[in-house]
Amino acid sequence: QRDWFQANKKAYDQSRAEIVQLCSDVIQELAAFDPSVIDILPTKAVFRIYRDTRFSANKTPYKNNQGFWLTPGNVKDSIAGYYVHIQPGESFIAAGIYMPLSPELNAIRQELNFNHSSLRKILDKKAFREIWGDLMDDQLKTMPRGFEKDHPAADLLKYKSFVVSQKLSDKEISSAGIAKKIAETLSTGIPLVKFINEAISLSKD
Repeated sequence: QRDWFQANKKAYDQSRAEIVQLCSDVIQELAAFDPSVIDILPTKAVFRIYRDTRFSANKTPYKNNQGFWLTPGNVKDSIAGYYVHIQPGESFIAAGIYMPLSPELNAIRQELNFNHSSLRKILDKKAFREIWGDLMDDQLKTMPRGFEKDHPAADLLKYKSFVVSQKLSDKEISSAGIAKKIAETLSTGIPLVKFINEAISLSKD
């Protein structure tokens, strides 16, 4: 609550400074694999601690986590990118796109309609699966409108998000060299990010 937050503002400011520094370090490390992130400002990439409660039943004014979102070229539209989530016992990193808006989701599905084999090659690659496993389980129960039930990409077309994630322990998060570890892990998600963003870009040409 607000009174508690104000009394602990110095601790929060120190925590945010550490997250901004981590974000800066990850950007520098990740840029060696994906140069499109090099110009991202860490202070812009780190999320605010304040929650948007306008349309939520939960009126708690503050988040209990910190995190940052990196997208190629620092584009703020609905595109794929890299996410780092810091929360005691619940930290994780992710690559892909979460709950894209309808135009972007439709663009991805149209690409899968003709080119699902390319995404399967990415997801089925042994090195990719060993790190990320499967896409996040966020699927429709039935086929999206406009696609046949027996479509060869039926399993992929049902996804509402295209995200892979990996948990990080509290010990890992506070260890030396964590920025490099995060960047190296995220770099293996670059093919997924590129596939999604190319699909979205093609739809706007």
